[in-house]
Amino acid sequence: MNGTEWKTWMCLICGWVYDEEQGMPEDGIVPGTRWEDVPLNWTCPECGARKDDFEMVVI
Repeated sequence: MNGTEWKTWMCLICGWVYDEEQGMPEDGIVPGTRWEDVPLNWTCPECGARKDDFEMVVI
C-alpha cells in the first residue's frame, strides 16, 4: 500500500460505512481498495445509493 491512512466513507442516506482497509470481498472489492478505485457504478449494499451519496468520515 502507499503508506497513507485508510479512510472510511459513510452513506449519507442510510449510514452504511465503507472501510477502505476491509474492502467488500463479498462484492469483489478486495481489502485495501481505495474509495476512488471503487467502480463508479457501485451502489450502497444497504439502500442502493450511488457513490455520490457518500462522504468521508473519521471514525
